[in-house]
Amino acid sequence: MLRAFPMILIAVVAYNVIILGGMAAGQPATALLDSNVSLAMFSGDAWRISVGDGLLTLALAMLFVETVKAANSTHREILNHALSMLTFVAALVEFIVLKGFGTSIFFLITLMCLFDVVAGYTISIITAKRDLTMAPHEDRY
Repeated sequence: MLRAFPMILIAVVAYNVIILGGMAAGQPATALLDSNVSLAMFSGDAWRISVGDGLLTLALAMLFVETVKAANSTHREILNHALSMLTFVAALVEFIVLKGFGTSIFFLITLMCLFDVVAGYTISIITAKRDLTMAPHEDRY
């Protein structure tokens, strides 16, 4: 059943927890997303990684997993595509309607959800087409 779970939903839920939890505590969304940690590089530079950067990295990693999972054409993957579509619709509604979700970071996460849907269906169709082409058939002539 875990294979049917859309992994990109993890990034959407993480954003929800950070934003809605922070807003419940009285903190503005931009302050939560911009808070960062600094890492010293060998070059001497300080690499500042914000919470928003971390969320985008998480979303990209989950998108990669979803793209690899789309190469299978089982019943679970079809359910995964349907759940990915619901995830995209929910993220799009949140982006348009909810306070704290109209940020570039959440827009990019929503765009990754859309990419997951389109890539999933496209890869499944190509895989199914290839499977049909390679299936044995009888010559009737």
